Amino acid sequence: MTPERVVVTGLGVIAPNGNGKEAFANALRECKSGIRFGPELRDGGLACQVSGVPQGIEELCEKNFTEEERRLSNHFVTYACLAALDAWQDAGLRRPPADSDEVDWDSGAIVGTGCGAVEIMAEKLVPIVNTGNIRRLGSTMEHTFGSANSARVAALLALGNQVSSNSSACSTGNEAVVESFFRIREGRAKRMLAGGSEGHSKYTSAGADAMRVLCRTHNDSPEKASRPMSASAGGFVPAGGAGILVLESLSSARARGARIYAEVLGAHVNCGGQRMGGSMSAPNGEGVRRCIRAAVAMADVRPDQIDAINGHLTATMADPLEIESWRAALDLPPAKMPLIQATKSLVGHALGAAGGIECVATVLQLDRGFLHGSLNCEDLHPALAAYADRIPHETVMLPNLKIMAKASFGFGDVNACIVFRKFEN
Repeated sequence: MTPERVVVTGLGVIAPNGNGKEAFANALRECKSGIRFGPELRDGGLACQVSGVPQGIEELCEKNFTEEERRLSNHFVTYACLAALDAWQDAGLRRPPADSDEVDWDSGAIVGTGCGAVEIMAEKLVPIVNTGNIRRLGSTMEHTFGSANSARVAALLALGNQVSSNSSACSTGNEAVVESFFRIREGRAKRMLAGGSEGHSKYTSAGADAMRVLCRTHNDSPEKASRPMSASAGGFVPAGGAGILVLESLSSARARGARIYAEVLGAHVNCGGQRMGGSMSAPNGEGVRRCIRAAVAMADVRPDQIDAINGHLTATMADPLEIESWRAALDLPPAKMPLIQATKSLVGHALGAAGGIECVATVLQLDRGFLHGSLNCEDLHPALAAYADRIPHETVMLPNLKIMAKASFGFGDVNACIVFRKFEN
């Protein structure tokens, strides 16, 4: 059987610097930061007191959800539902009535999360259990499942194909797109909602703060805190949100006359086995390179045909190592490398949602012919000096932008890479 071609027909995003594709695209083009001071982080005793928290969520919930639907949600579920509904309707698909019996057996969702409902467990589940008054829990358990985001999305849109939540740390969102791509390619679904969501709370950030991997040097200037590729990078900035794409078979998209943003040419996931320098918190460079090479080989494009890379690039010591892995995997000299960007410089690191948000950013830029600049790396890391001309600091208009690679590399030495191409009939 000939594999199905897989395209992107819908985009949904809840991000610290903009909700919905138009606001998010404008924020990217303007290099607008969504990093803000967080009083709750200060009051919780964290050294990092800035974060990327989506704004205007209550208004969006009131507009799109019933009172019961709002009551049954928490941050990571709410963000997932808003982004999924956004993507679904952007794809020209109908939201079914809540009281109907129709089920869409051809559509599913893989919407992952890294941490899930940490704030619900910390603020409600544990305190109530510790009082011994178990009956007060009510339906709290529904909120704590790691699959609550995809389950709620399925209920919202009556999805009958595969519905699951993956969790692979910072690679989660990318991995969800990869797995959805293969499901459609193999003919097991016509369309899939794919991406990730993550809540935000002091509880989610506290462990990373204790490990001293969060930025603690720019609490008084939040917009300067997220500094990927910078010599003065001091760790990543925590964030929340959701990024979800509608992936669809080309035959299905054409049959219903859907607008097509991009095509997924190739993808791959792997693990470095926590060997050769790889660990829970560091990547095995050989695993990273193999992942990139496999995705590019499947895409059947030459490395020099890739116009840009949307990197993982978190503002840690791993940034120079990541770019060196890209260079080695593509076997290109620094001067011939694709242009390189770090979306986390604008929104922070949304953990399980990062890959989904950054995939939406990648597809929007392909569709609209621009590449956003990376903030706060004017003092480029010395190890990246040879790449200085390949790292834009301001937005560059690129009407001929056609192929971009997007990768995420997560805790646990797990990797996911995707190659997108702007769709042209």
